[in-house]
Amino acid sequence: MIYTPRTYQGFTSDFIVKNPYCSPMLDMGLGKSAAALAAIDQLLKNGGAKKILVIAPKKVAESVWKQEGEKWDCFNHLKFSLVLGTEAQRKKALMTQADIWVINRENVVWLVGQYGTAFPFDMVVIDESSSFKNVKSARFKALKRIRPKIKRVVNLTGTPTPNGLLQLWPQMYLLDRGERLGETFTGYRRKYFTPSARMGEMVLSYELKGKKGYEKGLGDILGEDLAQQEIYEKISDICFSMKSEDYIDLPPRMDVEVPVILSPEIMGQYLGFERDQVLAMNDDVSLSAINAAGLTNKLLQFANGAVYYDEKKNYYEVHNAKIDALEDILESANGQSVLVFYWYQSDLERIKKHLKSYGPRELKKPQDIVDWNQGRAPFMLAHPASAGHGLNLQYGGSISAWFGNTWDLEIFQQSNKRLHRPGIIRPVINNLLVTKGTMDEDVLLSLAAKEGNQEALLSAVKARIKKYRG
Repeated sequence: MIYTPRTYQGFTSDFIVKNPYCSPMLDMGLGKSAAALAAIDQLLKNGGAKKILVIAPKKVAESVWKQEGEKWDCFNHLKFSLVLGTEAQRKKALMTQADIWVINRENVVWLVGQYGTAFPFDMVVIDESSSFKNVKSARFKALKRIRPKIKRVVNLTGTPTPNGLLQLWPQMYLLDRGERLGETFTGYRRKYFTPSARMGEMVLSYELKGKKGYEKGLGDILGEDLAQQEIYEKISDICFSMKSEDYIDLPPRMDVEVPVILSPEIMGQYLGFERDQVLAMNDDVSLSAINAAGLTNKLLQFANGAVYYDEKKNYYEVHNAKIDALEDILESANGQSVLVFYWYQSDLERIKKHLKSYGPRELKKPQDIVDWNQGRAPFMLAHPASAGHGLNLQYGGSISAWFGNTWDLEIFQQSNKRLHRPGIIRPVINNLLVTKGTMDEDVLLSLAAKEGNQEALLSAVKARIKKYRG
């Protein structure tokens, strides 16, 4: 195919070429991979880069970058080496002659360990840089360590900070090594944020500084907007943002809440289970993020229909109400393909067992993506954490369903863009299965309000502690 870049893609390519480190924040579906390849091609030709590494989510590394290069005639000469698979396969791929090496983000630590200070890549493209939003993660620490060896860094993402601007610092540090937002995360946090929830001396969450004395009282006038504006201004020379609705006319996406009603008997069991779980929490740590996550996970498992009872993830079924609701969606699809997002392994196993007659297929390999897009896998099951970034699934269908719900706004937004992107020709129907009267409702409210996942999670747990402990 002939690559004819849209105006914004041409701007993106030029921006990457002109800036040794930058972050084009293009919304999902705007063709950032092709724009980045155009920039890489130009840099390889003019000597601006010699050896390029692309870091991407696993399924994107497997099925997007090389295929994107093969898709467009002007990139056919670029040679790709996929650093994937076993350690032996990865080592062989590193020794293969290529222009672009592509590795999944889970193997970044391994890659840095292979080379150490002799890191050979002079340009690194981080596809979905929000994967490096955690300052404590091993992958961030590994890249930070060898960042001085890298001449060019490009962060590509559509949602850099869906859960708050605290997540911005690690991504920006990998670009400018602290030049704009400070050399340390604690310094950045101290300057722009204030604790919003505590447990004794432990800070559970932060919020942008607002009216409490920020910048000598200016916060009294502008509130948190002042802190946010200053952050944006500091990074504006190396970052820009583009939303798909401003550049591409897509059919609408309709989020449809599908209420799942439990029988009075099962609802009584849920409320008893919820009470027991809350009362079993240790008073000293009841509001910690870890314990809150453990509680909400149990309640969401019950809402889905099965609860793990040991560390080996053995589970017992408590109801099939969501299974029945999903079957209704499959029936009403009248033969159209349906993409289903599940969260727990127990959900996957139960869906495959109870809805076996519909031919469920799990999205795991590149061939699964091909089969979905060609209509050969009309009932596809995907885990949003692995299928939520970068995959092009818009050619296979326009109906999706969330069997299990997630607090993570980024994962939710990214997963919904797998169908709702350029190439889709029908309105997308996104079904949200919500078990009424359960934690499912809290998750849906937090997603609708676009709240940070940890803060919303803690609020939901606080409400239940107050309910049962007074």
